[in-house]
Amino acid sequence: MKYILVTGGVISGIGKGIIASSVGTILKSCGLHVTAIKIDPYINIDAGTFSPYEHGEVFVLDDGGEVDLDLGNYERFLDIRLTRDNNLTTGKIYQSVINKERRGDYLGKTVQVVPHITDAIQEWVVNQARVPVDDVEPQICVIELGGTVGDIESMPFIEAFRQFQFKVKRENFCNIHVSLIPQPSATGEQKTKPTQNSVRELRGLGLSPDLIMCRCSAPLENSVKEKISMFCHVEPEQVICVHDVACIYRVPLLLEDQGVVGYLSRRLKMPIEAQPRKLLTKWKEMSDRSDRLLEHCSIALVGKYTKFSDSYASVIKALEHSALAISHKLEVKFIDCAGLEPATLQEEPVKYHQAWQKLCSADGILVPGGFGVRGTEGKIHAINWARIQKKPFLGVCLGMQLAVCEFARNVLDANSTEFDPESKHPVVIDMPEHNPGQMGGTMRLGRRRTIFKSNTSVLRQLYGNVEYVDERHRHRFEVNPELKSHFEEKGFHFVGEDVEGERMEVIELDDHPYFVGVQYHPEFTSRPIKPSPPYLGLLLAASGKLQGYLHKGCRLSPRRVNTLIGKCPIPE
Repeated sequence: MKYILVTGGVISGIGKGIIASSVGTILKSCGLHVTAIKIDPYINIDAGTFSPYEHGEVFVLDDGGEVDLDLGNYERFLDIRLTRDNNLTTGKIYQSVINKERRGDYLGKTVQVVPHITDAIQEWVVNQARVPVDDVEPQICVIELGGTVGDIESMPFIEAFRQFQFKVKRENFCNIHVSLIPQPSATGEQKTKPTQNSVRELRGLGLSPDLIMCRCSAPLENSVKEKISMFCHVEPEQVICVHDVACIYRVPLLLEDQGVVGYLSRRLKMPIEAQPRKLLTKWKEMSDRSDRLLEHCSIALVGKYTKFSDSYASVIKALEHSALAISHKLEVKFIDCAGLEPATLQEEPVKYHQAWQKLCSADGILVPGGFGVRGTEGKIHAINWARIQKKPFLGVCLGMQLAVCEFARNVLDANSTEFDPESKHPVVIDMPEHNPGQMGGTMRLGRRRTIFKSNTSVLRQLYGNVEYVDERHRHRFEVNPELKSHFEEKGFHFVGEDVEGERMEVIELDDHPYFVGVQYHPEFTSRPIKPSPPYLGLLLAASGKLQGYLHKGCRLSPRRVNTLIGKCPIPE
């Protein structure tokens, strides 16, 4: 087993996740089996209770693990499925060590950070690195250590890997250090001092970087690369430039062009054959196409956390994948749902009119998942407008439930118990297994099966006319099945249900270009080369291509065959 540790310096949020994913991608393109581990030094057990403003979105895995959004990058780039144990936190480590201590596993010894915590970290990494991801045991494990070098929280992990490099031997372990090269506008000069200090601190803690990946706004000048090489004790070929690019799918190509695969092959003594890499060829074609797109398609994303785009990271990626598949440049219009509410008209009329102008000018409307009462009225107003104006609409999780509520208000005196516990005819109700007394991990989580109940369902056709789909869930409430018949009499159909037929999973509306809601989160399984069908349907409808696409049986047009997408259908 080969281990590649990715650390970061100077600032957090520097792009370690994308770089770790890109390193894994170029190694996978060589025919190697790659897995990934994300280490988060926070004490939380998992990311499930985070506010989206705190740490971005909560990414959900097949096994129901609520994890850091970087695991979404790993799954999308590497096209693998990970488990909750691929996300390691300080909380998980300390919990496991304390549980052992309570059982008496340490035989009365004093339990300390060194060696007990550091040993637990190493044991976790070794065990998880061998868990199959492509039905075979991985050969390489890419490990991303969150935060920046020097943080108090990450010290036990740095010490663990200082020891780990000697346990697994030098030829099986290497360190990639990601650092910032700022370029102040006053001088326009690329500064290396922050990187020098960061590498010095890393060396002082016992780790020596094998590759220094420099994040910068423009390509590194040769003189800057030589300066980093001299002061950071590495060869110039070990200084890699990762400058800003228009499309993140170019990052693996950047690394490949600078000889990263060749260096890692020599450094880790990996037998990599010199062969054409089909996977990287597809990535190049994909990134080239993204630069040449001329047609535009705009989607209004109506949510509560629109000030921080990472709150909807997977949703945005799923939209981008679908837009690329239909050869359109995507424009996401972020709309704060509170801005659509009548109360805002009285308090902030400018904000109100700007929000509605964005909504009305968009080609399609998306209401993503969320929790709580705040902003739900604004989302319902957006859904009402999409339904009446026949604007393509996709509701995900809470968005689907609110679509049910909006329709019910025109037929029944109905509401959701999540927002009105005293409702006489609740259409969205609390699930039996939900425990309101505890927040973490109490929802319906992970991969669940949805059975299609209609042969004419648009979404079923988009999925390839399959009988069922397995998608990931994350919700505490569900649609009340007792009111199903009242909706279907009015053309509002529940076309997908769970295996027991007790939970409503997919809704569709008659006489509408595209009005679809799903209880699950299809964005978590979207891939650059295989976009999620519900999101693809939204983009197709928003660009006016859905009916033609369905008429052709959701197949590739002979005149538009594209080697990049492969089996992923591209509409005429």
